[in-house]
Amino acid sequence: MLRTFLMATVVTTGLTSAAVAGQMKDLVDTAAGDTRFSTLVEAVQAAGLVETLKGEGPYTVFAPTNAAFDEIPEDRLNSLLKPENRDALRDVLTYHVVAGNVMSGDIAGTEQNVDTVQGTALRVDATGDGVRINDARVVQADIEASNGVIHAIDAVVMPRAQLGERPPKEAEEGGPSD
Repeated sequence: MLRTFLMATVVTTGLTSAAVAGQMKDLVDTAAGDTRFSTLVEAVQAAGLVETLKGEGPYTVFAPTNAAFDEIPEDRLNSLLKPENRDALRDVLTYHVVAGNVMSGDIAGTEQNVDTVQGTALRVDATGDGVRINDARVVQADIEASNGVIHAIDAVVMPRAQLGERPPKEAEEGGPSD
């Protein structure tokens, strides 16, 4: 009798886990279901990235919260959301995306540069108290989706081009200058 009960529990648990996994939402729907990411979802729509982020992936998204977007001057954010600035908005948003499924445990205790979908690297520092992505702090890690993972961050990280900065001279020339 105990054996039957244990087997039934294992089978039921396995089926429940499989059913839940089968119903897991993709990155866009996961973000859309969390009120902290409404500005991000609006930006993803404006940039035309919905289908990409609903795609097979996997992707790791360092997702700025609404509070992070609130730190951008309103005129700058409104300008980025305009159709004529779609390419600039895509650059900003894809700078928050890394190919692959990177969970917090995968980077614990490391400091590294990771290439983004946008084409330039983010600095990830998980050696101290918490995890930092450039100057942003991860405020919630490992929000799983069917095609990747979301890590909520407290700032919008900008690629150098969006900040009006040029890359360091050695990066342009392929090495340090003499």
